[in-house]
Amino acid sequence: MSEQDARTLEQKFADLQRENEQLKSQLMQSQKMSSVGALAASITHEFNNILTTTINYAKMGLRHTDEATREKAFTKILNAGQRAAKITTGMLSYARNHNEQKEATDLVQLVEEVLVLVEKDLQIHRVNLETRFEGRPFANVNANQVQQVLLNLIVNGRQAMEGGGRMVIGVLANREANTAEISVRDSGTGIPAEQLQKIFQPFYTTKKADARGQGGTGLGLSMCREVIEAHQGRIRVESQVGEGTTFTLRFPLFVGQGDSPANLRMHHLAS
Repeated sequence: MSEQDARTLEQKFADLQRENEQLKSQLMQSQKMSSVGALAASITHEFNNILTTTINYAKMGLRHTDEATREKAFTKILNAGQRAAKITTGMLSYARNHNEQKEATDLVQLVEEVLVLVEKDLQIHRVNLETRFEGRPFANVNANQVQQVLLNLIVNGRQAMEGGGRMVIGVLANREANTAEISVRDSGTGIPAEQLQKIFQPFYTTKKADARGQGGTGLGLSMCREVIEAHQGRIRVESQVGEGTTFTLRFPLFVGQGDSPANLRMHHLAS
């Protein structure tokens, strides 16, 4: 092979690598929008509730002239508006953020920002949510990418509990292993052992697309693993048919981080 041919092949290889990276980026954005789409109905429902609250208390404030009643009405309207702003800000940040930068991130805060987007969806589908936060571990991550992985796992878990169920989301500082961990456990149908070995393979899926085309592409979990491994982390899964599934994300614990002492906090949402 001539030197000219070698340079040509090198250039073609470099072009293919760039094209591959562009396609991967587009695929991740498509997966992100798919996750947003899965939450669209529940978020629309919540905004309808917020508007109903705002309208009703505005009417009450107009009907009554006493200061106490009006103050109560204004407080309820303010709270509803702040809730709407929080959801909108979270959704826009999630959908638009293309930043590739990694930085020391509080994993409890990262999880709580995702829960703003999914709480109503879980309530509508009769899923009781519990969070277990032990310490406030930090990890060097791209927060938006990890939130995308977490949202994907939560939506998958909810879809595995068609009649409702229980989901536990945990954050743990594992000092012995020097890792920061996020776990998502559902009480759904579980995954058979023969399928468990394949779920991270591209285009392999155990789900069928629903009426809106959500799910069934087989891209979600393979992309989740790729994102986590790009953070020098690991994603693990444990499952038992009829009892549920647990996904655990493990990242290197941020060195020099002075997190608060381990403190178990639990939060329940009525199903």
